[in-house]
Parts: sequence; structure tokens; C-alpha cells
Amino acid sequence: MTYRIENPATGVVEKEFDSTSDADVRAAVERAHAAFDTWRRESAQTRADAMKRVADAYDERADELARTIATEMGKPLTEAKGEVELAGSIFRWYGEHGPALLEEEKLDIGDEASSVVVTDPIGVLMGVMPWNFPHYQVARFAAPNLMLGNTILLKHASICGSSAVFIEEILHAAGVPEDAYINLFVSNDQVTSIIEDSRVRGVSLTGSEGAGIAVAETAAKNLKMSVLELGGSDPLIVLDDVDVAATAEAVAKARMSNAGQACNSPKRIFVPQAMFAEFTDVVVTTVGELKVGDPLDQATEMGPLSSIEARDGVVEQVRKAVSEGATLRAGGDALDKDGAWMAPTVITGVTSEMDAYAEEIFGPVAMIFPYSSVDEAVRVANDSSFGLSGSVWAKDVEKAEEIARRLEVGMTYVNEHGTTKAGLPFGGVRRSGYGRELGRWGFTEFANPKLVRVAS
Repeated sequence: MTYRIENPATGVVEKEFDSTSDADVRAAVERAHAAFDTWRRESAQTRADAMKRVADAYDERADELARTIATEMGKPLTEAKGEVELAGSIFRWYGEHGPALLEEEKLDIGDEASSVVVTDPIGVLMGVMPWNFPHYQVARFAAPNLMLGNTILLKHASICGSSAVFIEEILHAAGVPEDAYINLFVSNDQVTSIIEDSRVRGVSLTGSEGAGIAVAETAAKNLKMSVLELGGSDPLIVLDDVDVAATAEAVAKARMSNAGQACNSPKRIFVPQAMFAEFTDVVVTTVGELKVGDPLDQATEMGPLSSIEARDGVVEQVRKAVSEGATLRAGGDALDKDGAWMAPTVITGVTSEMDAYAEEIFGPVAMIFPYSSVDEAVRVANDSSFGLSGSVWAKDVEKAEEIARRLEVGMTYVNEHGTTKAGLPFGGVRRSGYGRELGRWGFTEFANPKLVRVAS
């Protein structure tokens, strides 16, 4: 696997990184295994203070890190800075709340013995991270597990080498031992060998369904714990009491955020039949007015996709949908210039017979569906192999919450979509994966809740 920075705004290869050899991989596993005994025995407050120093570094280096994200995968600077701030907030949250999460729990089961549960780390973990949120995704995995006392081997996406190096540098400077967090530029085959190593106790992957299946299979064969955050085709249901223009504009911008390259982006938008035409017109107008351009330009609202290959795949999905009978309302094509550019796209008329109905479209494509009843909207929203998140938009928030609770997903929202904060659980069901990250839920996925009982 070649690790290199190919600027998606220009198509120019700007930097390459040496791959990690098999010998160095074996050495890294041994180093992380040896470091575990030391790192786990540091006081909870010592580890917490290191997490806070990581957060401070994210605050101090926000501009530098954001520019790297923009150059690697095309995210506009304003969005990239938001990601950096979010990553820092996750490290800070665990620095502030981690010691309390590690306090032992006394059990009262009605006898005279002493029974307590302590939260222990389990050892070396392998993390396989994606390119769409280079710092946030790593923070979700690394912060709780380093706070817990686990040690980490990290494979980042092949297009995010610079961010990978920065993350390792920041963690080590903040007091995380060099062998407690090790960045590796490795291939998929090398990842498999790492998971198979008896010294590695678990694996977390954020990525595609195919990658998740491969990692889960290897982990299961070797009786390893795993957490998977995979794809999504999130439903967004609009109720009939909304301000149509304001809601349509907000939803359109939410869908085009990060050029639509988010697993929890609102990919399927359900609108009452009576407002369908007006709503769709506003979405088309809104995406048509977005400033698509250089991600390093502060005024840019949407940058390129992460790579030309990714862009071409999304364009082909749209073309296939149209060839099967969907209606193209805006965009649909690659832009005629160097780089991985695509016009913001809106399609309607997608039916259950079309590939686009069941697939995840990982790019700037909004699919809008009319519905005749709320029950119909919920039924079609749940008619998906995915189950990451979903949302309901309405003035009547009680009614919206009732409907949101009917969505068969891991996270539901009212009048927002995909909000993520350090203290909120993140994760899905079905083919969107399993396990949770963030908050107290992400703290215990790779923990041993150990019973310590002393007879009376």
C-alpha cells in the first residue's frame, strides 16, 4: 500500500511516506505490549493530564492541522478547523471525566462479602481509521483507550499520512509514551497479521462494509474484541409543520457538508407530498449557490472529493440511477478541471428497484422522496440494510421525538442531524456496524469489568 498525499484539489502528488516493514511491525507489537504494563500502572490522573495536554495542543495548532486536512482530503478550512476543535474536545472530555469513569463500583447483593467491580484495560489495540475525518475519527478511538490504560497501534488511511504523523507527534509531546501509541504505514495484509498476534487484544475499524467484514472475520477467528463503525444511508424525515424554505436550506447544506463524505450524512430525505415540489426547488437552488472551490480559501463552502477514484465512483452511481429512471434535478457530473471535483447533485424519483435505493452514496448527492403519510415515511426510512443515524424535523418537537424513536438506528435527532459530541454515544446497528464510541459507552468497549470479591 502506497501512503502519499495527492492533493484532491489539483491531482498533484505532494508527499510520499515509507511503508512500515514486516520486521518493524513485529517490533512495534512487542514495544506496545511491553509498554502496556507501564502505561496501565500510571495513575488515572497522570493519564488524564496527558489527555488534557493533547487537547491544549489541538487548540494551539488548529490552523496548521486544518490546512493539512484540507490538502490531504479536500475539506474546506472552516470545516477542517471545526474537526480539529472537535478532536481536541474529545481528548479534553476524557481528561476531565476519565478518572471518575475508572472508579470502582461497590455491589450490594445482600450478603456480607465485599464485591466490587474494577475497570481494567485489556492490552494492545489495533485501530484502522478512515480519511474523511482524519483527526476526529482517531480521537474517538484513541482518547478513551489511552485514558483507560490500553496501548495503541494505529493504521491511518493511505491518503492521510501527514495527519497520522501529526497525531503521533502531539500525543508523544503531551506525555503519552512513544511505545503506547505507534503509528504504522501498513497494508491490509499486515493489519491481518497484527490482529492475529496473540499480544493484540482488540481492533476498532471505521470504514467500508467490506473492510469491516474482513476485520471482523479475523478478529472472530482469533477471539478478539472488535468495534466497527461502517457505512450509512441515513434517513431525514421532514414533517408538514416546518418552515419549508428554511428547513430545505438547512438540510441541503447538511447533506453537502464535507462534500457529502460522512457515514452519518442525511442521504435520504423524506418530505410530505404537498411540500415536495417547493422543498426540492429550494434544495436545488441552495446547492447550486454553494461556493465550490479551493479548500484553502476561507470562502469555500464545498471542496473536492477525497480522490478522483472516489469522485468517479459517485458520478457512476448517479448515472446508474438516472439510467434506471431517477430524475436528475441538479449536478450529476464531474467538473471539468484538474482534481476530484463534482457538482453538488440532487436526484428524485428513486424507487426500490434501483441500486441507489439500497446503496450508500458517499458524496455530494441528495436523494429526496415524497411521502403521503408519516407511517409510510418511517417504513421506507427503516427499509435499509444500514442503521447508523436518522432525524426528524418539525415545529412540534414532541411529535418529532415520537417519530424519531421509531427509526431503527443507533442515533436519532430532532431538528438537527449527525451531531457528535464527546459525551454522546456514537455507533449504529445492522450493516452500519456494532459497538459504541465516545462518552462512557466508548470507555468500556475495550475494558475488562473485573469482579473482585472477598468472602466474609
